[in-house]
Amino acid sequence: MRSEFLSQASRLTALAVVVALVAACGGRAKPDSVTRAVDVPAQFDVVLVAEKDTQFDYLDAPLTAEDLRSALRYRMEESLPMNTVLLKRGEKERVRDAHIVAVARMAVEMKFKAYVQEKKGEINEIRTTVKSD
Repeated sequence: MRSEFLSQASRLTALAVVVALVAACGGRAKPDSVTRAVDVPAQFDVVLVAEKDTQFDYLDAPLTAEDLRSALRYRMEESLPMNTVLLKRGEKERVRDAHIVAVARMAVEMKFKAYVQEKKGEINEIRTTVKSD
């Protein structure tokens, strides 16, 4: 009876160690993180290009984050497609964290899916977690 109890206790201890190791490795993501997209659409409703000073090129016009937010709101009011937005690297500017954070906030606010293309051919989805108060 005693050896059976020790056997069960050692199994439970081993299971607890495995669970603790898996939990320690898995839960360290940024609130606004970029992850590989499972289903990347063939076309995007809106394509943005990252520009210097955390500006965006939208329809060949340089816009700040606030101006872009207004332009996307107008697009929604006009019932134009707004389900997917792609943020691409600019000709002279790479995609910065500030670009990603701004687009992620707009995606949460306006309920669209946002994607980022930092390197040629590699498109990732921007996923956000909303902080509950």
